Amino acid sequence: MTRVAAIDCGTNSIRLLVADADPRTGELVDLDRRMEIVRLGQGVDKTGRLAPEALQRTFAACRTYAEIIKELGAERTRFVATSASRDAENRDDFVRGVLDILGVEPEVISGDQEAEFSFTGATRELKGREDLPTPYLVVDIGGGSTEFVVGDGEVRAARSVDVGCVRMTERHLVRDGVVTDPPTEAQITAIRADIEAALDLAEQTVPLREARTLVGLAGSVTTVAGIALGLDAYESAAIHHSRIPYARVAEIVDRLTRSTHAERAAIPVMHPGRVDVIAAGALVLLAIMDRTGAQEVVVSEHDILDGIGWSIA
Repeated sequence: MTRVAAIDCGTNSIRLLVADADPRTGELVDLDRRMEIVRLGQGVDKTGRLAPEALQRTFAACRTYAEIIKELGAERTRFVATSASRDAENRDDFVRGVLDILGVEPEVISGDQEAEFSFTGATRELKGREDLPTPYLVVDIGGGSTEFVVGDGEVRAARSVDVGCVRMTERHLVRDGVVTDPPTEAQITAIRADIEAALDLAEQTVPLREARTLVGLAGSVTTVAGIALGLDAYESAAIHHSRIPYARVAEIVDRLTRSTHAERAAIPVMHPGRVDVIAAGALVLLAIMDRTGAQEVVVSEHDILDGIGWSIA
């Protein structure tokens, strides 16, 4: 067994997994799995730079994570940074800060690398299930980008495109620094147009319509699942491998795009950091289901973090 620490720093959140990995059995045993909303990608789509306050929020989370990693005695740590830090002119400030705190340099990976980690983490435990036929289409809807991966046991094709819940919210729903509450029809139409263009781009590389099982990852998808299941609080075990029908996803998208900030915040499974961006994230999920003809989405709590963990082990 190898004790590993994996950190995934995206546009909206930073997450930590400390686990024991057993290469003989293919099992990752969680010791600690947590997430903080730091909104590292705040304003990046507009300014091209990481905001000072966003960096400070991220560094504060890194200090907490450093204490946990030390306490649990992880032998190896890998820090992967994705969309926001790929796009930022001042990403060197981010790299130096993380290195000072955690002693490891963040790897600003490509969208294709991100897609491979997500696929490995999400599908490793699905193999052999007759009710979930291959090929899989794994979609990781992040804050700044969405990754698409089609594969069986291995990745056949992957593509990252620049649509995510934070990017779409900041681009289309923010007016004078405030999120429109609720969004207008024109704003929703503009988001959908961006998503459709991104799907066209993804489909140049990834045969989206060939997939027989759609697997959805990350906070937008898990939040939609929690709403669909009517949970009184976020329950990872209930959400993991839940299967949400297309009609239910469409109902939830309609609800989220018509609701106010207060109404979304009152949903029991809603993380406070997702209240303003969930509508855009749910729109991305619904558009993917429309494009692929998927009748359901299989929701996975295991994702890029697990893929990073296996890459260390």
